[in-house]
Amino acid sequence: MRLRQYQVDAFASRAFEGNPAAVCPLESWLDDRLMQAIAEENNLSETAFFVPAGEHFALRWFTPVAEVDLCGHATLATAHVIFEHLAHAPPQITFVTRSGDLHVRRQGSLLEMDFPAITARPCALPEGMVAGLGRDPLEVLAADDYLAVFASEAEVRAITPNHGWLRQLDLRGVIVSAPGEEADFVSRFFAPKYGIPEDPVTGSAHCLLTPFWADRLGKSTLTARQVSKRGGNLGCTLKGERVLLSGSAVTVMESELCFAS
Repeated sequence: MRLRQYQVDAFASRAFEGNPAAVCPLESWLDDRLMQAIAEENNLSETAFFVPAGEHFALRWFTPVAEVDLCGHATLATAHVIFEHLAHAPPQITFVTRSGDLHVRRQGSLLEMDFPAITARPCALPEGMVAGLGRDPLEVLAADDYLAVFASEAEVRAITPNHGWLRQLDLRGVIVSAPGEEADFVSRFFAPKYGIPEDPVTGSAHCLLTPFWADRLGKSTLTARQVSKRGGNLGCTLKGERVLLSGSAVTVMESELCFAS
């Protein structure tokens, strides 16, 4: 079996920054175990697979250890591949996913993703979080992930996570965030139980962060930076129950997977 694969740096304006994702165009779905094995082989935070679905595309995302319901940077990477390498002419792509229909539109040099907004609710400090982050947050909220809020960008940058403790938390992962020095807010994201010790740039986390900071800062359009080692910038707009996330992407590798089926 031979499969074309692209590696794309998402939320990046040049190679080797932002968040890398592998993207595999398919004519029809492979066996789930095979897609999981390919994701494990790639050993990136996400591998995206897509197939034609009428005028749209069906899209799925796999970490090295599990399929996930929503992934922003791999959606951006997939749209980049469809526009740039598959010569998709219409300005908008619709992806059919486990999180509903997701839309990505060309906006000049950027790609804008239309995702569902996620509301996090205040919760008690989970056992093990302070040990996992090495410091006490100002407050903690929960949705699919925990959100730990800190007072400053410097505190977020200084966190050295203990992944053994974070792996024991009951939700998918932990977002840490604070007001930014140059951007409106900054964040980092840890999901060791999903094989992602620290994700470089996390689109899905900004579905939660955008409504949170829009409320705190009193504005609907914000700038964000994920302050991981690679780092990445996002434009974030809250539009009712939707979040518009914009960024650019760069192809860094084209390859062919060759294996016995």
